Amino acid sequence: MTQRLETIKTRIPGRLDRLPWAGWHWMIVVGLGTVWILDGLEVTIIGSISDRLTEGASGLGLTAGQIGLAAAIYVAGACVGSLVFGYLTDRWGRKRLFMITLLLYLAATVATAFSFNPIFFFICRFFTGAGIGGEYAAINSAIDELIPARHRGVVDLAINGSYWLGAAAGAVLSVVLLNTHLFAADLGWRLAFGLGAVLGLVILLVRRHVPESPRWMFIHGRNDDAEQLVEGIEHRVEGETGATLEPVQQSLTIHQRKSTGFGTIIKVAFGQYPKRSVLGLSLFVGQAFLYNAVFFTYALVLTKLLGVSGGAAPWFLVPIALGNFAGPLVLGRLFDTLGRRPMIAGSYIGSGVLLVVTGLLFQAQVLSAVALTVCWCIVFFFASAGASSAYLTVSEIFPMETRAMAIAFFYAVGTGLGGIIGPLLFGTFVEQGIGAVAMGYFIGAGLMIAAGVVEIVLGVDAARKSLEDIAAPVSSQQPAVSPRRRATA
Repeated sequence: MTQRLETIKTRIPGRLDRLPWAGWHWMIVVGLGTVWILDGLEVTIIGSISDRLTEGASGLGLTAGQIGLAAAIYVAGACVGSLVFGYLTDRWGRKRLFMITLLLYLAATVATAFSFNPIFFFICRFFTGAGIGGEYAAINSAIDELIPARHRGVVDLAINGSYWLGAAAGAVLSVVLLNTHLFAADLGWRLAFGLGAVLGLVILLVRRHVPESPRWMFIHGRNDDAEQLVEGIEHRVEGETGATLEPVQQSLTIHQRKSTGFGTIIKVAFGQYPKRSVLGLSLFVGQAFLYNAVFFTYALVLTKLLGVSGGAAPWFLVPIALGNFAGPLVLGRLFDTLGRRPMIAGSYIGSGVLLVVTGLLFQAQVLSAVALTVCWCIVFFFASAGASSAYLTVSEIFPMETRAMAIAFFYAVGTGLGGIIGPLLFGTFVEQGIGAVAMGYFIGAGLMIAAGVVEIVLGVDAARKSLEDIAAPVSSQQPAVSPRRRATA
């Protein structure tokens, strides 16, 4: 049956934003947000086991350069996946895509565990990255459209920061799985990827209960379904909290559409919001270069340059990961109270300055492995809050119809520039020595500081505002068809 597209008036955005926090929201956070734990697990495992993978006994025998290449291929897959699945997320809906992308991740990470040569390993890493990249677009858009405006900042930052719980878990697991007294050299690293698949299956079970975004539904002609869904959510929240929900008077007029084409997406991003596009790109490039460069090769820096044994190297990642998680958790509420601009700029510039100091000390060779780890904990406490805010920013400053594609585009371009070039450069820098690695740290610091300055100039004051007030839906500005007019609640 052909879906009928109409002009409607809806109060759904206001009804979702006025909901008190309830158990239903925790279900959304667990079902969608925990995927970042998977990404942290993936990235940290490959970083932690990198020294083992360079051994012939591992069954792969990669070089340090190939470790950097594997990291770059994973990021390239994430970029491609984010673009492909981001486009489909805006066309097919949030729920369908966040199920598909998780299934792709599961299949690819299981296949990685059975890698028998470098080429097969690289292919598996590409498709694992594609699944994770698609998750970023589908999940960030769905979360922001389901979470009340007054909680959006702290929830987004905490969820993106949960990546580091996966990183800490990956580091600890790597210590156990790399112990050749417990597991053979060609077995332990394979089990590490298998454990990621187990966690993914658990997330899949929870995610089945997460609904489609009502905001996506009413724009794409499913306004009756959206009304029924929101009524059910309201009844559940009232039952969980005991609160009586006040009626919402403010409505939004929407010209429903089947899809939004690439031409409209480009026109909105670069014609209607060019300054916001520069802002999103700047934030993503800075954090992507810093994080992907450092964490894909940190185990190599410890083992090749600072004399840490391969078995002990993962332990150094645990406190760094916890520092990264603490940053968004502790600072997150300030993004909703003090505002986006001062907090984003402060976290980017502050972490960049601290990174310059760390680079100078590292270059002077006065830092032991422990001292360098302490420096990283401090740097990334602030950098992690900034990096998480990049995803929050691009998710909330563009119209609803282009939200997933905006996240995908800025993630892909920013991560492509910073996340692919960074690991390749750092893999080469490690082979060249301490001075070259320090230069990489300075490059990362410069990009973070520059992004902070861009935030000061071009930042958007989005704290505690409805998504529709920050960027009006394209469908509320211009009709996509010659629709029939209809009013809804």
